[in-house]
Amino acid sequence: MAEVLEVAVVGGGPTGLWLACELALAGIRVELFERRVEAVRESRALTLHPRSLEVLALRGLEDRFLKRGRPLPTGHFAMLDTRLDFSVLDTRFPYTLFLPQAVTEALLEERARELGVAVRRGHTVETLRQDDEGVDVEGSTNEGTFHLRARFVVGADGARSAVRRLSGIPFPGTDVTRTAMLGDVTLGAPPAQPALGIANERGGVMVVPMAPGVHRIVVTDPLREKAPVREPVTLEELRESTLRIAGSDFGMREPRWLSRFGNETRLAERYREGRVLLAGDAAHIHFPAGGQGLNVGLQDAMNLGWKLAAVVKDGAPEALLDSYSRERRPVGEALIHNTLAQTALMGATRETLALRELLSGLLREPRLNRQLADNIGALDVGYAPLDVPAPRTPSPLLPEWCGRRLSDVELGADTRLYAALHPGRWLLLGLGADDSRPLPRWEPGWPSQVTTLRARGRVGRGDLEGVGGMLVRPDGHVGWAWAA
Repeated sequence: MAEVLEVAVVGGGPTGLWLACELALAGIRVELFERRVEAVRESRALTLHPRSLEVLALRGLEDRFLKRGRPLPTGHFAMLDTRLDFSVLDTRFPYTLFLPQAVTEALLEERARELGVAVRRGHTVETLRQDDEGVDVEGSTNEGTFHLRARFVVGADGARSAVRRLSGIPFPGTDVTRTAMLGDVTLGAPPAQPALGIANERGGVMVVPMAPGVHRIVVTDPLREKAPVREPVTLEELRESTLRIAGSDFGMREPRWLSRFGNETRLAERYREGRVLLAGDAAHIHFPAGGQGLNVGLQDAMNLGWKLAAVVKDGAPEALLDSYSRERRPVGEALIHNTLAQTALMGATRETLALRELLSGLLREPRLNRQLADNIGALDVGYAPLDVPAPRTPSPLLPEWCGRRLSDVELGADTRLYAALHPGRWLLLGLGADDSRPLPRWEPGWPSQVTTLRARGRVGRGDLEGVGGMLVRPDGHVGWAWAA
């Protein structure tokens, strides 16, 4: 009988690749199965948001991506005239990183292979059966068929997820009612500003430089929004809509990629069915407003990776996996709500244009702008206390800290918080001036590797005054905190 995999990840996009990296880092035998034979060259997503960059920094990988991308200090909400100011956010990465999805995937696959992940391309999953001990998966390749058995299977295989369908997880929501189009093209007369957004009674156009000589044009055209999502976009169609809405076609020619996309919106009823779990677009799909889909998928994988590794390797209770759906499905719900609101603001009626003008004015208020920037950048995500035992400490616990995301603070002259989390382990962190008191013990009831560290000197953050220490989760959120 073939050897049983510990985890099989289905889907080789950013979500599946990052999950495979997290599992392999923890010593899990994981293989990744992707139906496409070649890596995708087109890039539907173009940006990494602040929390995604923090996720990469939590494993010491941020420089690989920063070297290939271009920081932009602002983001947008529904292409409103007032941009979101990311420069004021509480993070080492107060910007969006402009980086085509194809590059992101290539860098993640490079990391996965470094960690020993077997990436099986050209593998299409067709049947899935699970029992109390594992999951049997069968499918086809260009050469024939394949069969595997794994203790757990994760579907990161996109909006049309075979894993989700075969596991019987409902995917309620709404069908496509509007479509838009995009094209990666050469412009003979590009706009003078780096990024152009136009919204008027004729529709909306966004123009963004992709690479030397290549721009992306995204068009929402009321006259073409009923075109079926599978109807191919032509250069002439894109040119005519752009000219009518923007007053210029910017010398559009030489299309590299043309695509139509819709506003189908769905959220998986649950993210776990026994030994099968979902992440990324397999769990949530929406109109691609604000560039959030890829980023939320990476963050799903970060949340799931250490929990699944703890169950597989350390014998943690499977109930820990239920916390994945409990923590991340509300994030999916918020994502749906957010993108529905943006979609509504992308209309061309007089009422919608008036609402856009009103909201754009409101976003000039710094507090409101910051709140929405935190939301788009996923820095406002926090969790309820996780059901794991607290450390044994003589000081009172601080439940208000539980689940809070931590930014990358300095812990001494040459130590930062995220560097201590690079191995993907729990971190028992001592804070405060008294370094003579021993750190408390933590006994979760199942084996777990824990890094122990005491900050040297005062940590330069006022909100940490009175905190004596923390148990930090592998994903950079607080597990428990106690008073000084």
